Amino acid sequence: MPFGVRMLQNFLHDLRRLGYTDAMQDIAILIPAAGASRRMRGKDKLLQEIDGVPLLRRQVERALASHAHVLVTLPDYDHPRAEILAGLPVQLVAVPDADQGMSASLRRGIALLPPGMLAVIVLPGDMPDLETEDIQHLIKAFRDNFCRTLHRATTEDGVPGHPVLFPADCFPALQQLTGDEGARQVVQANKNRLRLVKLPGDRALIDLDTPEAWDAWRARQSTQEPA
Repeated sequence: MPFGVRMLQNFLHDLRRLGYTDAMQDIAILIPAAGASRRMRGKDKLLQEIDGVPLLRRQVERALASHAHVLVTLPDYDHPRAEILAGLPVQLVAVPDADQGMSASLRRGIALLPPGMLAVIVLPGDMPDLETEDIQHLIKAFRDNFCRTLHRATTEDGVPGHPVLFPADCFPALQQLTGDEGARQVVQANKNRLRLVKLPGDRALIDLDTPEAWDAWRARQSTQEPA
């Protein structure tokens, strides 16, 4: 039996043991976390802590709270990013060809989705302002549209951002992606059935992939904290 299939079977067994039912698992959330974090100049953006919790673990916990099936792509199973996810009911997917760009994470993540998924939400790991309720808004919009539409989060002012939900009929196209532009071409090819979902403020745009971005975000947080 292929190693990836065996890992998936073991993971699904663990989910059932922890009380997650199949009915809760028809939507998947894919968090691409296999990149090299090069713009951080030696630091790992996904291991930076917010209130004592690494950003990647924080993002995964918020995704799990939506009751979706959560996959996280990683450079390897023994990477420090895997260590900080210990104890969470999340499916880990190694991406040995991560140097090929974001498309490598999407291809491998989609290929290892459990059977029966109606849709996948691509959720960046470096967007700290996204909340569980934002993910739930996307899922509700999808179900309300009879599962045939793509849904993309926007800012309060309507500027497109992330996350993006893709119905199952987009999975083959996602598995054919190349390069480092993510799923942009799949969104463009399906723009006739793309729906926009507004999120509060700039949640859909704020990402932290440089030391300067982290410093600026932390400074904003400190000014917003109650006295």
